[in-house]
Amino acid sequence: MNKNISSRTTLEKALRINLDEKKYGTIVEIGAGQEVARQFFKTGAAAGTIAKTMSAYDMKFSDAIYGVQEDGRYVSKMRVCSMLEKEFGLILDRVGKSRSRISRYFSYAATVAAKSYKVNNECHAWCGIRVQEYPGAEPSEIVLHIRLRDDNAERQQQALGVLGVNLIYGAYYYFEDAKTIIDSLTDNLEPDRIEIDSIEFHGPYFEEIDNRAINLHLIRSWKSRAIMFRPDGSVVIPADMLYKKNVLTIRGSFRPVTRLNVDMIEQGLKCFTETDGVTAENSVALAEISLNDPQGNDLMVSEEDLIASVRLLNTLGYSVMISDHTRYFSMRAYFRQFTKLQIGIVVGISNIRQIFDESSYRGVEGGILEGFGKLFPDHTRLLVYPEIDQVGEYVDYTNLLVPQNLRFLYRHLLENHFIFGIESSDHKLFKIFSRNVLKQLPNGRGEWEQNLPPGVAEEIIENRFFGYRD
Repeated sequence: MNKNISSRTTLEKALRINLDEKKYGTIVEIGAGQEVARQFFKTGAAAGTIAKTMSAYDMKFSDAIYGVQEDGRYVSKMRVCSMLEKEFGLILDRVGKSRSRISRYFSYAATVAAKSYKVNNECHAWCGIRVQEYPGAEPSEIVLHIRLRDDNAERQQQALGVLGVNLIYGAYYYFEDAKTIIDSLTDNLEPDRIEIDSIEFHGPYFEEIDNRAINLHLIRSWKSRAIMFRPDGSVVIPADMLYKKNVLTIRGSFRPVTRLNVDMIEQGLKCFTETDGVTAENSVALAEISLNDPQGNDLMVSEEDLIASVRLLNTLGYSVMISDHTRYFSMRAYFRQFTKLQIGIVVGISNIRQIFDESSYRGVEGGILEGFGKLFPDHTRLLVYPEIDQVGEYVDYTNLLVPQNLRFLYRHLLENHFIFGIESSDHKLFKIFSRNVLKQLPNGRGEWEQNLPPGVAEEIIENRFFGYRD
């Protein structure tokens, strides 16, 4: 990235666009004022850039202009996409033939739920831009979802104004590198003021981009703590995935997903649905992949391998979350932002040993007690899958040995129903480990295929995932 460009202030970015006679478009913002348009007017020469600004706050006005979306929501992806389509069509119809042929048109849109005086609402926004990268081109599009972290409406508005300018600027000046666009979205914003948990690129200039892979950059560029994928492989915001859902999750590398992994999920789900109020219909089973090792270091797993893991889990019908959460209590806290219902975490015996390892809580002021207080405050339980240890002994949640000084803490969790045991459907599965399968893939086909769920080996072979070679 050109350092002179990346260091520009928000107003300098707006002015550069205003002074470029080739760039011309509309800015439509619903909720949180008109902060993006204000930046362009404030810096001067906006008449060269802005054809129209608008803010249709009233629902009747908004519906009359953009139609009524199927989901009935006003702060939604469907609504912002409808806004972009409508406004971009209008600017082409109204000035496309009267302006210079070198013009490159754009429409920016945002629909926002900012901090309310009346209720303690979720503060978030859908933003997007539809843009021509060269004169007469079919438009390309960027759509993102953000969560507003400031605790007052004024600061949220200011953050949205900065982000909107960054998006318009990035779409024009960084369009050849999607990661640079993402990096630039928080230019001139203090850390942690916004979280971007979904972004999608579409159109001729972005047709080579894999939206699943590019979303991983949101985590590695500190724009988000996690991203989620539906079973069909599409990116989904956590609020849509988890709202009013009971959540069952299992952490693993899933490189690749094995029959053991599937048995842990299915046996965990079987136990989870025995909880009062929990059914398969009101629950989501989520395979979670952490980018970090137990010490919080990035495992440096490649984007290709991560997306291969997602694809294989999706073929089995599972939703997937990729995160940078190291400790289980951090992951639980993330879920709790979106649902007040039951949370079940499926763990193996090795995971329980890690949870009861006091060295895992370095940096946590209250140590292991603080960690447990954050892991089990409400409607959260661990579902423990058994194993055969190195000497051939069967170990489950009842005969697991924890450090001597923590044995009464473990008993407390058992007796108060924070820890449950789940059964294995086949003890032969205990011998299956993803890491062992991974080592065999460069050697071609073999016995490893029998350790994977139906269809997974075929996908690996066909797509040469994880370094597979004939």
